[in-house]
Amino acid sequence: MKPTASPLCENLTNQPFPADFVWGVATSAYQIEGAAAEDGRGASIWDVFAAQAGKVVGGDTGAVACDHYHRYREDVALMQSLNVGAYRFSIAWPRVQPDGAGAWNEQGWDFYARLLDALDEAGIAAHATLYHWDLPQALEDKGGWRNRDTAKRFAEYAAEFARRFGDRVRTIATHNEPLCTAMIGHEEGRFAPGLKDRKAAYQVAHNLLLSHGLAMSAMRAVDSGAELGIVLNQSPAYAAANTEAARAAARLADAMCNRLFMDPLFRGAYPADLLAHLGADAPVVQPGDMALISAPIDFLGINYYSRIWAGAAAGEQAPCALGMTDMGWEIYPQGLTEHLVRIARDYTPPPIYITENGCACADVLEGDAVHDGARVDFLARHLEALRAAIAMGADVRGYFHWSLLDNFEWDSGYAKRFGLIYVDYATQRRVLKDSARWYAAYITAQRNGATTQG
Repeated sequence: MKPTASPLCENLTNQPFPADFVWGVATSAYQIEGAAAEDGRGASIWDVFAAQAGKVVGGDTGAVACDHYHRYREDVALMQSLNVGAYRFSIAWPRVQPDGAGAWNEQGWDFYARLLDALDEAGIAAHATLYHWDLPQALEDKGGWRNRDTAKRFAEYAAEFARRFGDRVRTIATHNEPLCTAMIGHEEGRFAPGLKDRKAAYQVAHNLLLSHGLAMSAMRAVDSGAELGIVLNQSPAYAAANTEAARAAARLADAMCNRLFMDPLFRGAYPADLLAHLGADAPVVQPGDMALISAPIDFLGINYYSRIWAGAAAGEQAPCALGMTDMGWEIYPQGLTEHLVRIARDYTPPPIYITENGCACADVLEGDAVHDGARVDFLARHLEALRAAIAMGADVRGYFHWSLLDNFEWDSGYAKRFGLIYVDYATQRRVLKDSARWYAAYITAQRNGATTQG
C-alpha cells in the first residue's frame, strides 16, 4: 500500500458526526476464536477446507487463530482502550450446534454469554452476526447451502440465538457478505467449500437470501427487541473507458455484485438483466420466496473496501491514484460516498451501518510499536468520505473498523494484516498500532464535538 499525505487528515474542517453515531470494531468467529476442537464445537467447512493442501497460504488454519476463545477478556479490555462503543462479532454456528441441527451445545452458548458479560461490564454494545462463512460440516455433507433445507436449519438457529440473547445485543445480522459465500465459495472455489459451479453458486445466493427471510420471520416471532438486518459487501462499478462495451461491463458487474442481493431484498425480484445474462444458470425460485426475502429489515450493513473497474483492456489496471492495499485492492474512498448516495436514492433503505471498512498493510513490529501511517491515511480518507455521504442524505448510523485484530484472513492465511492491533501469532502478544491510537483519539474528538487532526 502506498502511503500518501492526506489533506483530509491534516485538516478535518467539516461538522462532526452526529452525537449518537456508533463507533465500533469488527471481527468474525473463525478468524479469531481458535479453540476449534474444544468444548464440543463441531467441525466447520473452513476447518475441512483449510486442512486441504494448497487451499490456504502457508497451510494455515483457524485452529488457534488469535486464541480469542481464551483471551476474550483481554480483547474486550483492548476495545475499551480504543474508546469504541460497539463490537460487531459473529457466532460460530458449529460451536453452538455442532451438526447444524438437533441438540444445542451449552458449552458453546456459555462462551457467548461470557463474552456478552464482558462487553456489558465494559459498556460496549454487542452487534451479532449469525453467519460469517463457517457452516457446520455436517450440513455441507448434506449439500450445504445448495440444499434448500439448510435455509430452514438456519432459521431454527437464528430463532434460538434471538431467544437466548436477543435482549442482550443491539443488532442481529443474519449473514455477512453472502456474495462471498456464493461466488467465491461455489463458483471461484477459493473459499470453502471450494466448488467451481456457476449454476450452483447462484442457487446458493438464492438459498442464502431465503434463509435470511426465514430467519427474519423466526426472530420476529421471538420478539427479542434487537434490530434485525443483513450485511452485504458492496462495490460501485465504474466503466474503465468511455465506450458502450465498458459501460455494459459496469452494468453487469453492478448486477452481479450489488443488485443480486439489493433487488430481492428491497424490490422483491432479481435484476432482469442479470437473469438474462445467467440464462439456464439462474436460480430456481419457489412461490412465496420473494415475499419472505423482501420482508422489512431494521438496518442494512454495508462492507466497503474498493470499487470495481469494469471493462478494462487485458492487463489494464484501475488508476490507483492513492495506491493499493496489501491485498492489491485500489484505495478509492470516493466510491464509498458515491455508492451510499446511490443506494439511498435507488432503494430508500433503513438506517445503514458501515459494518466493515479497513485495509491490509505490510505491518512490521518494531519493539512495542507498529507505525502504520498508511492505515491512518486510509481511515481518515474513508471517514471523510462517509461524512460527505451523510451530508448528502445517506442515513448512516455507525462505523465498524475491520478489524480489531490481525487474524486468519481466509485463503491468505496469516499473511495479511487488517487489524488496529498487531498479533504476534507465536506468542499471542497484542500490540496497539499507531492506527489504533489515532482511531481512539478520533472517536474521543468526535464525541466532544471537536475538529480532529490527522
